[in-house]
Amino acid sequence: MQASGKNAGLGLALVSAFAFGGSGVAAKPLIEAGLDPLHMVWLRVAGAALVLSPLAWRHRDLLPRRPGLLAGFGLVAVAGVQAFYFASLSRIPVGVALLLEYLGPALLLGYIRFVQRKPVTRGAAAGAAVAVVGLACVVEIWAGLSLDLLGVLFGLAAACCQAFYFVFADQGADGEDAPDPLGVIAYGMLIGALVMTVIARPWEIDWQVLGGDASVGGTMVAAPVLLGWVVLVATVFAYVTGVVSVRRLSPQVAGVVAFLEAVVATVFAWILLGEHLSTWQIVGGALVLGGAFIAQSSRPAPQPAAEPAPVDREPTRAWGVSAK
Repeated sequence: MQASGKNAGLGLALVSAFAFGGSGVAAKPLIEAGLDPLHMVWLRVAGAALVLSPLAWRHRDLLPRRPGLLAGFGLVAVAGVQAFYFASLSRIPVGVALLLEYLGPALLLGYIRFVQRKPVTRGAAAGAAVAVVGLACVVEIWAGLSLDLLGVLFGLAAACCQAFYFVFADQGADGEDAPDPLGVIAYGMLIGALVMTVIARPWEIDWQVLGGDASVGGTMVAAPVLLGWVVLVATVFAYVTGVVSVRRLSPQVAGVVAFLEAVVATVFAWILLGEHLSTWQIVGGALVLGGAFIAQSSRPAPQPAAEPAPVDREPTRAWGVSAK
């Protein structure tokens, strides 16, 4: 059962990585058509919140039970990642900002080891190290080394938020009263949409862009179709499969597999948008795949067996009270 659960979790993590990675090829044509990047983020989060709002009502008991978890997921795992990433993107090159954001899984391992004081498998640590090197090749970090300190700090903040996405996704998963992941995601999107409303100022959106078409690799596609893909597949479906995969695997393994999102995004851009893949990007993609394989192949260190409780040799009555 454990092996089948891990295989199912790995499959969900891969599906989630593909869904997240496919957001760029749908969002970029809309941005190139005239949509502001922050407005794109708001549409993504608010659209997902709207789709998931029936689930929020269904799981309304989560509000009094887990207010901290819901607020943390919405503020950090949804709004925080997006806001800090775009703030970083506005000051430093795209590849460097992407690399900094995807340091999140590596930071997650440090959090698990030094803050939670839980063991981290050597395979997960080695896989993360290999994947970071591969990601540096995928984004070709050497192509933009003129860095802005504030932009780097924003990128690291996005990485921290991404790390806590995995922490919140795993929160309470082992308890008898574990919160339903669908309810957590629904409320996370609602809270994230409220926060992004303040940041993105959606009342300034150019709605005419969404009424027309956008070019995807030379093919004109209706803007609502692209927006629907971003909301339904790259957000709702991606978050649901991602959170469930964390609970079936572990935050550290699911985090390393998430490195594949950047590779998927690059490959999709190559196939659908005609963006060229260099030799270093191909090598980097292979390294990320290798790192994810190393991480998911690792097994937890065996826990020392608990010492048996001392046996009371004194005769007892049937209801457990010592005989006098």
